[in-house]
Amino acid sequence: MALKAIIVDDEDLARKNLMMLLEEYCKDIEVIGDAGNIDDAELLIEEKSPDVVFLDIRMPSGAEGFDLLDRIKKRNFLVVFVTAFKDYALRAFNANAIHYVLKPVDIDDLVISVDKVLEARKIMGDNPTNFETYFESIDNLANSMTTQGYGNKVAISHTKGIKLIDIHDIMYLEASGNCTVLYFNDGTRYLDTRTLKIYEGILNPAFFFRIHKSHIVNMEYLKEYLNEDGHFAILKNGKLLSVARNRVSNFVKTLKSL
Repeated sequence: MALKAIIVDDEDLARKNLMMLLEEYCKDIEVIGDAGNIDDAELLIEEKSPDVVFLDIRMPSGAEGFDLLDRIKKRNFLVVFVTAFKDYALRAFNANAIHYVLKPVDIDDLVISVDKVLEARKIMGDNPTNFETYFESIDNLANSMTTQGYGNKVAISHTKGIKLIDIHDIMYLEASGNCTVLYFNDGTRYLDTRTLKIYEGILNPAFFFRIHKSHIVNMEYLKEYLNEDGHFAILKNGKLLSVARNRVSNFVKTLKSL
């Protein structure tokens, strides 16, 4: 069964273009309405109960897309942000596992985003707790947008929904093929499908440093640096990790600035 969708954008042409692309290339999406302002969008969402909302994150009229989401009482839908923002905004999206499409809309990117939404909808089901966590990650996204994309939490998708992790609880990260293992300060660990390179981009460099092609460390947990018989970072739990020779200079500079 196709997911019911609503498009929210104050540019009429943008709404019509996205509607056309969805109808032609995304057969699992059924557009059931569109709105040009957040007042109309609020009423439409309350009335139609969509499965997904394609939302312009900052409409030229000045109203933030986040404002609309704050006003919705029954938040049991997914969001695909349609945005012209890049750089730090994309970092924030990736950190919070929120789906987005860049303007002007590229067909391949739209199809990929819709596929991710379909997968997320199956995982989340109709569990209210999953949607509470999901919108908490959107709130974190909103906060991240005001701090150049670096938030205090990272959202991780798993088989039952979404898990929000406080970045300060991460001790270090380790590459595992195309995945990443996150090691936490309580001794637990978690395997995520994002690469270490993606994590390097979304974690705040004020706290996290990539010391090696295989490791990123949280500098808050660094206990000692040794340069005898090699270069090593020793964490507070006693874990010893190699520092790549080509990263030593910047690593030492970062240490001195702490």
